[in-house]
Amino acid sequence: MTTATIRAIPGPDALYWDAALETQSRADWDRLKLSLLQQHLQHAYANSPYYRASFDAAGLHPDQVKTLDDIRRFPFIDKQVLRDRQQALPPFGDLLAVPERDIVYISASSGSTGVPTASPFSAQDFEDWIDYEARQFWSSGLRPEDRYCHSLNFSLFVGGPCVLGAQKLGALSIHAGTLPSERLLAIAKQFQVTAIWTTPSYAWYLGETAVKEGIDPRRDLSIKRIFVAGEPGGSIPETRHRIEALWGASVYDYYGLSDIFGSCAGMCEEKNGLHWAEDHILVEVLDPDSGEPVAEGERGELVLTTLKKTARPMIRFRSGDIVSFTSEPCGCGRTSIRMLGVHGRLDDMLIIKGVNIFPSDIEAIARKDHNLTGEYKLIVERDNHLDRLTVEVERAASFKGSDAELATRFAGQLKSVTGVSAVVTILAPDTLPRATHKAKRVEDRRSGVWG
Repeated sequence: MTTATIRAIPGPDALYWDAALETQSRADWDRLKLSLLQQHLQHAYANSPYYRASFDAAGLHPDQVKTLDDIRRFPFIDKQVLRDRQQALPPFGDLLAVPERDIVYISASSGSTGVPTASPFSAQDFEDWIDYEARQFWSSGLRPEDRYCHSLNFSLFVGGPCVLGAQKLGALSIHAGTLPSERLLAIAKQFQVTAIWTTPSYAWYLGETAVKEGIDPRRDLSIKRIFVAGEPGGSIPETRHRIEALWGASVYDYYGLSDIFGSCAGMCEEKNGLHWAEDHILVEVLDPDSGEPVAEGERGELVLTTLKKTARPMIRFRSGDIVSFTSEPCGCGRTSIRMLGVHGRLDDMLIIKGVNIFPSDIEAIARKDHNLTGEYKLIVERDNHLDRLTVEVERAASFKGSDAELATRFAGQLKSVTGVSAVVTILAPDTLPRATHKAKRVEDRRSGVWG
């Protein structure tokens, strides 16, 4: 069991929320993580029926963990395990490692890919989480004098309570949630909001809506920081720069998942990757097929192990997210490892004629070309046993050239970047639906793709 540190809010000129922790050496990070991991595995083994049975079946015991690499001997879990155990022993399943009376909060997944799963928190888990949110907001430049608008769903979504991190550091916080766009813009204007958090798609949509209403986001609003999460776009430079140009604001990408806690990695003001909450989570990036670690900078599946979350420990959770990472020093002085963005998900990955391609690969091309609106859709079909990819993109309202030339240029860029040939269809502006939460980019019309 851990106890959160109660600390005074740093002065407004302070660079760090917790300087000693955030700037410690990599060797100190590893010593801290090993100590936390050993304690956490002991807690899971002693208190979770599932983990005791799982470790015993594998012939493993927490006492055997002497180095961080020893975690690789332990079995994986994934979303299906969480669903199965929750359904077998409702309501929380036998991964639970505290009495139900100690649970003070639950979030739940959306259920978009299956049965919704609950993520329980003890009082200490919740306090640890919110303290980290404050630390992350601080690293992105949020300060007590800011007016912060939290525009994420509060309905069981784990991103909702992250607003309490902004409150903890002293910012005036508006719990807006998923208000209609016109109402949200009115609030932003009335209260001179300086920072907002939403998804990349919605940040783009909201900016477009403002322009259609005769509002210039750069001139008529006070928003200077936009935090985005829920989609890969925030770490795609072309997407981030388009949003920044539209708003005249600085965009910071955050990453979280309901099965652990809200945002657990995020950009500092250098915006060169997402710093991980390494005192809360042990990170592995593995080849999805072999299970072996990939080299820095290479893509692999993100596998996470909690280090403090007592209510439901997560030991080697396969996230399904494809990421890359670096441990190179950051210009901000923080020494935690940085994720270089989420390139896609295993279940979103398309294999076209033997080439792996993610929607984020195509988004980078669509957002870079200012003759396009930046919206796109992928359609995959099978013709005579061969896969065919069609990419639909919209021409910008200001574009006066030939659609055929625009399509040919885009197809050439796509081929050059990904190695994939595609049919490119140019659509009129505002043809594709705009997302108010997470955008659906892929329509797979194939049957029996996986045999």
